Amino acid sequence: MSRLERIKTFLSDPLTHRVSGILLLFCALFVLLAFISFFFSWEDDQDKMYAPVGELLGQPVQSTNNVLGKLGAILADRLIHQAFGLGSFSIVFILFLFGWRGVSGQWLLPPMASLKKAFLLTVWTSLLLGYLFTDQWFTLGGVFGYQCNLWLVSAAGQVGTGLLHALIATLVGLLWVVPNLPKRQSTDGDYEDDEALVNSTEYLHEEETAEASAQTTRNDRFSGPLKDPYAPSEWKKAREQKAKAMQEGAVELEVEKPAPNKTQESAAHKGIAFEVTPPEITEASVETSSAPAAEPITEEPSKNTAPLDEFETQKIVAVQQLLEEQGEYDPTLDLSSYEYPPIDLLDVRGSDTPTINNEELNQNKDRIIETLRNYSIDIERIKATIGPTVTLYEIVPAPGVRISKIKNLEDDIALSLSAMGIRIIAPIPGKGTIGIEVPNQKPEVVSMRSLIASDKFQKTEFDLPVALGKTISNEIFIADLAKMPHLLMAGATGQGKSVGLNALLVSLLYKKHPSQIKFVLVDPKKVELTLFTIIERHFLAKLPNSEESIITDTKKVVHTLNSLCIEMDNRYELLKDAQVRNLKEYNAKFISRRLNPKEGHRYLPYIVLIIDEFADLIMTAGKEVEMPIARLAQLARAIGIHLIIATQRPSVNIITGTIKANFPARIAFRVSSKVDSRTILDTGGADQLIGRGDMLLSTGSDLIRLQCAFVDTPEVEKLAQFIAQQRGYPGAYELPEYSGDETGEAKDEVDLSQRDAYFLEAARMIVQHQQGSTSLIQRRLKLGYNRAGRIVDQLEAAGIIGPNEGSKARQVLFPTEQALEDFLREKGFL
Repeated sequence: MSRLERIKTFLSDPLTHRVSGILLLFCALFVLLAFISFFFSWEDDQDKMYAPVGELLGQPVQSTNNVLGKLGAILADRLIHQAFGLGSFSIVFILFLFGWRGVSGQWLLPPMASLKKAFLLTVWTSLLLGYLFTDQWFTLGGVFGYQCNLWLVSAAGQVGTGLLHALIATLVGLLWVVPNLPKRQSTDGDYEDDEALVNSTEYLHEEETAEASAQTTRNDRFSGPLKDPYAPSEWKKAREQKAKAMQEGAVELEVEKPAPNKTQESAAHKGIAFEVTPPEITEASVETSSAPAAEPITEEPSKNTAPLDEFETQKIVAVQQLLEEQGEYDPTLDLSSYEYPPIDLLDVRGSDTPTINNEELNQNKDRIIETLRNYSIDIERIKATIGPTVTLYEIVPAPGVRISKIKNLEDDIALSLSAMGIRIIAPIPGKGTIGIEVPNQKPEVVSMRSLIASDKFQKTEFDLPVALGKTISNEIFIADLAKMPHLLMAGATGQGKSVGLNALLVSLLYKKHPSQIKFVLVDPKKVELTLFTIIERHFLAKLPNSEESIITDTKKVVHTLNSLCIEMDNRYELLKDAQVRNLKEYNAKFISRRLNPKEGHRYLPYIVLIIDEFADLIMTAGKEVEMPIARLAQLARAIGIHLIIATQRPSVNIITGTIKANFPARIAFRVSSKVDSRTILDTGGADQLIGRGDMLLSTGSDLIRLQCAFVDTPEVEKLAQFIAQQRGYPGAYELPEYSGDETGEAKDEVDLSQRDAYFLEAARMIVQHQQGSTSLIQRRLKLGYNRAGRIVDQLEAAGIIGPNEGSKARQVLFPTEQALEDFLREKGFL
């Protein structure tokens, strides 16, 4: 009998059901007494509940007034005071319901309907009591009801919240009364859906199936075609067929072509082209409209689909059971107490809407019109859009005016406006206008706080959202770094690159949990990114045994980049084994517990590499830095490694063709010449910016002008301090080992007297799998690439595996584990 069959037999044993039922009834009684005693002793025990649970339970001198001691006081405080108040008594009902089922073998009430109603009653009771009782009586509704009503009262007022509760009470009453009314009998003699009848019939069918399967043998169960374990009963199939037939008739009525309405008729009479977009055909409508009449469902498997074998069926059942017992994997539980930074850490600057100076607008408009008329250029209309630092004037030229003629007047218009520098967009993409961007006399500061607090950022569904700034039309611009997928930032000294990097980092820190993202920070100048050193245990990644979390030494930068390449290769191996294409699909599969951690699978966080001054690395290391960066930029997008590179020297020997080809997203701050602008963006415009965070973002074919959000050093310091004061991981996220010269260790230099601690375990594992590869040792023993390579060299020197044969796996020289054990004992390795 297999292990799975023994587990099934144990779970189906009536004795197991009775023992479980007795335990659940005991838990119900325990919780009930703890809850009742809580209302007489909570005031005396409240100050003790603020201490950690382990500290409270570990002090035998300290006691509580709850009749069930500390456990009862903690349980009641967590479920009543800090949760749902009196609504938590539904837990006692659920425990009693399932306990009675285990002891007696019968359900007092339909279980699924009871769970739904208990949950609804819990939430509704907490909300209602939280509204009726406040101040010292807010415990009746719990913290949940109290906080929810605070928000509701602030949003809808006291009277509006009361009306909302009255509406909810009416709906809850209908949910209890309507299902219990007599059902109307249909014309064919069958009654409409009765929830109690449905649940009781389904559970009777499940009990009959369990009794029948207990009487059959294992050979009988797996003989013949394999049946779907989740197939519905015959009674349920008949009801589904009937509902499907009714639905098909409804769909046929829905897809009929409607008669034209009055708007369409009037538009046709007036000669206006009125185009009606046909409705989208969903998958459900296609299937129902093309499906034939309902036919009896047979048990024969499809000819095109191979039946699942016994192992695959057991694996699917095991995954389903694991999901039911433990739920989906949650990576944030490692730091479940982590609190996201509050908005108050950022300072308030400027205003959300720019100041409108009508005098300035009229003067600029008149000067633009006058300058164009001096060159015999007439315009039909002009419109101004005010931004935080730049105002966009859109003009519509008169018929017959050449666009190039206006574009050549860029310097003349700048002279007439006495502006620092203007930029002409001829024409504006998607519009029939020509744009003239004129700097404001009093530019506004775009506060980072206004971007983070906006609904657009708070409600975004981007994987890696970064709040860059505001557009000319004063709209908040948020980009997804995961879609970029790499970013190049360049500009002259003092034009806002460091502030832009801080804005990117702050955006990600406000949005992501430490388990979801890690940063690799490279700062050759040693002063720009040092503020983030204190969040090493939360968000940073580095090489093993590295002392500094911010990489400043050029040699360590080379090692880190090569280590990221190893991490990239390892992640691609995991994606290949999981049969997925990118990191998002892999993590979704791991969260749903369809990947086994014992096979080396794990939750993979995003890794963002940030290099503050790329030119210095190119000058000191050259190809040693450029090649791994180019390799990461080419391949690392799918496995969640993204690069952000900043430089103040936008020349062709720094931003080479290899770099530019793999960085489609580029940000250009103000530069001194058009040549530098073309080097960064492949077009001009960056030389006409006004500085102080004014930038151009190129995402392929689009070119967007933005005012970068300003975040000052004290704000970043407060943010880092807030994160660092919280509980973090034991250390930084460790990248794979890389030590350069050690990989070239010769075979004759291997000293078997200094064998690795995993030498014996690796030897047994390789003989067991008959596969002598370094990647196998990496995945199974969770080691770095270099250490696994050294173990392979030791196994070769000991005569356990053969020499390297290029791309082929090494030959294993022992066919069985017993032969290996005899050899190890003979050589004195045991």
